[in-house]
Amino acid sequence: MKGILGRKVGMTQVFTKDGKLIPVTVVSCEPNVVMQVKTVEKDGYNAIQLGVFEKKQSRVNKAEAGHAKKANTTPKRFLKEIRDVEGAYNVGDKIGVDIFEVGEVVDVTGTSKGKGMQGVIKRWNGSRGPMGHGSHYHRGPGSLGTMLPKRVLKGKKLPGHMGVETVTIQNLEIIEANTEDNYILVSGNIPGAKNSLVYIRTAVKNSRKASPKEILTYVEETVVDAVEDVKEDTPVVETPEVEANTEATENTETVEETAEPTEEVFEEKEETKEETPEESN
Repeated sequence: MKGILGRKVGMTQVFTKDGKLIPVTVVSCEPNVVMQVKTVEKDGYNAIQLGVFEKKQSRVNKAEAGHAKKANTTPKRFLKEIRDVEGAYNVGDKIGVDIFEVGEVVDVTGTSKGKGMQGVIKRWNGSRGPMGHGSHYHRGPGSLGTMLPKRVLKGKKLPGHMGVETVTIQNLEIIEANTEDNYILVSGNIPGAKNSLVYIRTAVKNSRKASPKEILTYVEETVVDAVEDVKEDTPVVETPEVEANTEATENTETVEETAEPTEEVFEEKEETKEETPEESN
């Protein structure tokens, strides 16, 4: 027997290389710390106690702080005991997602969602009566007793509180166990709301062999790198703007050259105008 504690993140889907779609549930599993080791000589049975997710210091009492100090770790919010564990563990050891292999069959235990107070139709999947106005019986629980005991028999399915129960779904398959991001992909759905605690352990009634499936992985390519490669590979070519600038500079030089003779001609005209009055006299 082996197991690990984690949080239910949500559901998604993955594709295999054969083109098959598999609905999976993502379970975030931080490294579990072995808080206590129980033996037959001291406690009467073999078991280990796992702890996961740190607890706020303001909510820790002296007993919890002393219990965590023995394992050289911080107080944990959730504790779970596992009996007859495979292998030998010491106090303070950490258990990660690598204890499970891809294709392994497991059982997942969690707390179901709370539904509040519900009637017999939703709570026990009962059948309603005719909805006509004259039937006078629509969504009631039905007959409550018999003539002889003159009381309601035990086990009668009546309205009441629904949900918040410990539910175990058996024979689910491990699709992926990622040690870098500390998460496990389990095939199908598991009980509980998002961010609720779940317990994954070895399947009890499993009789099939492990059949790992190859999942398609996607690699995202950045567009910025592609643009930089294109800039490095392409040769530098003069743009038409550069040629236009060169033509503009040539035109300005020609204008400067032509400007000097015009000033000389203008001076000669002024001299001729000054000499003309003398000749008239």
